[in-house]
Amino acid sequence: MQPNPDNLTELDKNPQRLQAKLQKKLRRLVGRAIADYGMIEAGDRVMVCISGGKDSYGLLDILLNLQRSAPVDFELIAVNLDQKHPGFPADVLPRYLTDLGVAFHVLEEDTYHVVQALTAPGKTTCRVCSRLRRGILYSFAREIGANKIALGHHTDDVVETLFLNMFHGGRLKSMPPKLKSDDGRNMVIRPLYYCREKDLARFAALRKYPIIPCNLCGSQANQQRQVIKEMLKGWDQLAPGRVESIARSLRYVVPAHLADAELFDFMGLAVNPDELMLHELAD
Repeated sequence: MQPNPDNLTELDKNPQRLQAKLQKKLRRLVGRAIADYGMIEAGDRVMVCISGGKDSYGLLDILLNLQRSAPVDFELIAVNLDQKHPGFPADVLPRYLTDLGVAFHVLEEDTYHVVQALTAPGKTTCRVCSRLRRGILYSFAREIGANKIALGHHTDDVVETLFLNMFHGGRLKSMPPKLKSDDGRNMVIRPLYYCREKDLARFAALRKYPIIPCNLCGSQANQQRQVIKEMLKGWDQLAPGRVESIARSLRYVVPAHLADAELFDFMGLAVNPDELMLHELAD
């Protein structure tokens, strides 16, 4: 029985056209983020962190695409951290990266058992895992002379982090597009800053990336990020464009209309008689 053309998705009808359309959109957004925040410059040696998830695959794919036509020369080195999760298919990424023809390294560090030992029963493992992973990757970047570390965080990650910090930390902060490490020795960049997760997921499906799920944290039912993700998904359905609007607000901050006395001098705020007189004369 032949499928009904009216019931086919856009992907089924013309996957090549959709892939080209998504690639063009993602490339444009990545290029814009790089330009807006000075993420990549001539002579940069960029370490691209590859986890085996859709986002990091998409990041490497788009950066390689941009590298071929960018007005400046920069180097890309893919790096995967094999954390020795049970069942992790260690052969998948080396084979994929070899076929891709990109320079790469696979680091083997048994952080899995360290994370399990340091995490109390019933608590999420993400914080400890992230700290260990970051330290290893930062050190390796310096070892190979990489002056930039590219991570695959996208718009949804940024907005989720904003709400996580608001709801559970009482702070108005998120993921910046560009970040210098606390010790000043590493520069982290997030070229997918303007990209939506749904576009990256569709692109990954079309590109048929060999996805490796994270069984350590992705399956944790008590993960607060998943709660936020579901909230944003509902907003996306109820009011399309709301997530993008929230993300855009992070780029247009008005300190005088918030309440951080370290960002704005509320104590010194007073009516200036001279300004008042000028306004009265103007009226």
